[in-house]
Amino acid sequence: MPEPSSAPVHVTVTGAAGQVAYATLFRIAAGEMLGPDTPVVLRLLEVEPAMDALEGVAMELQDGAFPLLADVVTTSSAETAFEGTSWALLLGASPRTAGMERGDLLTANAGLFAPQGRAIAAGAAADVRVLVVGNPCNTNCLIAASHAPDVPRDRWFAMTRLDENRAKAQLAHRAGVSVAQVTNTAIWGNHSATQYPDAAHALIGGRPAPEVIADDAWLDGEFVSVVQQRGAAIVAARGKSSAGSAASGVIDSVRSIAEGTPEGDWTSLGVISGGEYGVPEGLVFSYPVESDGRGWKVAEGLKHDAAAQRRLDATIEELVKEREGVADLLK
Repeated sequence: MPEPSSAPVHVTVTGAAGQVAYATLFRIAAGEMLGPDTPVVLRLLEVEPAMDALEGVAMELQDGAFPLLADVVTTSSAETAFEGTSWALLLGASPRTAGMERGDLLTANAGLFAPQGRAIAAGAAADVRVLVVGNPCNTNCLIAASHAPDVPRDRWFAMTRLDENRAKAQLAHRAGVSVAQVTNTAIWGNHSATQYPDAAHALIGGRPAPEVIADDAWLDGEFVSVVQQRGAAIVAARGKSSAGSAASGVIDSVRSIAEGTPEGDWTSLGVISGGEYGVPEGLVFSYPVESDGRGWKVAEGLKHDAAAQRRLDATIEELVKEREGVADLLK
């Protein structure tokens, strides 16, 4: 295999000794995220107590002998981690502990995401794009972006592609088809139990999913609840949160942004709302997003019935409350 000739792209991964990062990093190094002709420098950020574990990850990356992996930088300094980076994948977050309220979790995460936002603003490349994965990812994204006001608003994303992938898999299984047959599946709102997995606009083999499945009770009930609660079900089953599937969500999200979405299709991403579909401006809200690889826009013209609108209102309300709860941290 000839050596890549282009200059390496710097990719920052936070929480880099964690299980989601472990499932993601080798795929990035192998070229799955940015393509087989794009060399990368991985800039790996961890807290000081995890640096020994991170060095072990770095050794494994070296031992993988990936032709596209130009260098690995390990650090506990946000300033070093984000220096010159074009892709910032914010996987690390403060975990929820016993007795912790959601508001407490948001406040704890501000201590991570506010400084990271400032470090991105200070040192990242001019073309930087940021994907926030660490939960609660929508509002963590909002916090980080608020501390990097000079980074354009269209560079910030929160990951809901994992939820979309879960929804596609459920629809495919119910219809008895390959998941490749399922398109136009949108996740609206928050990456939480209030999210709205939208089967009404999904297509299966080019036909409306409700027409193919012909079971409105399942589509409006079990389908929605399974997708909303899938993360908790995985924790209950394996004792750990999603890692491999989360890594796929990261890879899929970046590829959709960088390469574009298929003609007539979209991907689900949390983006800073411009008021589309009546969502308050400034919330980080998951929409169906169309990309051409150079820029993106929220898919237009989708209609929601009264039941769907109630679900949208519920997830909007939750995100508004989250924003109000961290208002003092957005400065």
